[in-house]
This record gives sequence, structure tokens and C-alpha cells, in this order.
Amino acid sequence: MEIQENIVNKVAQSGLMTIDLANYAPTGEIFIYDIKDNLFHGLILKEKDFREFIKQHDWSQYQNKHIGIICSTDAIVPTWAYMLLANKLEPHATSVHFGTKEDVERDWFMNKLSTIDYTTFLDQRVVVKGCGDIHIPEAAFVKFTVELSKVAKSIMYGEPCSTVPVFKRKS
Repeated sequence: MEIQENIVNKVAQSGLMTIDLANYAPTGEIFIYDIKDNLFHGLILKEKDFREFIKQHDWSQYQNKHIGIICSTDAIVPTWAYMLLANKLEPHATSVHFGTKEDVERDWFMNKLSTIDYTTFLDQRVVVKGCGDIHIPEAAFVKFTVELSKVAKSIMYGEPCSTVPVFKRKS
């Protein structure tokens, strides 16, 4: 007589909610616009030349991209120059930020995580998924944890089968 054992998925029965922050990652290309290319001798920004560039440049090439605006040289760039660039990029780009690729990713996550209705996690046991193929800035984990700890019963990090406890609400 053969005995058949039923396999029980204890993780599925645990009542854990697993959240993958990669679901909030920016989709599409991130392009960094370096204003250094607009500087005279790499040192100063000539307003007349810059305004002419602004008029003549093909802004459509930034369509559906996340743009970070930087100046990689040690030049002093007036704030209005960044504002002009942002104004011209905004109608074409998916998003416009000041900073590096890492800054763009962090800003994107911060904005997305601000739109979550955290009450959906009220009194829930939540596992924040770790390791994945998409880089998630630590700032995103910090923000998510801060907001989640206001409502969740517990927070763990990792995978449901192997988690690190982060927070547990006192009864």
C-alpha cells in the first residue's frame, strides 16, 4: 500500500504579504544631460549662446526618458540655466530631475512610494523582498519601512522562507 503525503505550503498559509519594491522602479531609459557641454571653455555659461542653444536644440530626442541634469565640471552654473533646461525637457521626458542616475532612481522611488495607500497594510505581516535583478536604492527601503511601520503588524526583509525581522508591533 502506497502512502501519499500531501505537501503543505506553509509560506502560503502564513498570512504574509510579500512586497517587491522593484515593482515601483522607473521603466524606460535614464539619460543624464551634462550642462558642461554648454559651457564656454568648460568654465562659464554665456547666456546669449545658451538661449540660442535652447531655441535650436531638438528636444524630442528625450521623449519618454527619465532625465537627470548635472554639471560634471567645477563651473558655477546659474540656477536659471537648470530651470530653462527643465522647462524644455518636461514636455518630452517621462520625468526630469537634478542629479546623477542614482539621484534619478532615488527620486523616482521616493515619488512612487509617496503615492502608496499604506492603510492596505494595516495590521499585516509584511515581507519586503530582498535580492532581485533591479537595483533598489537603500533610500527606498528606508522610506517604505518608515511608512509601513506606522501601520503594519510586523516587517521582515528577505524571502518568505528566510527572513530577517525588522519590526514587530508590541501588543
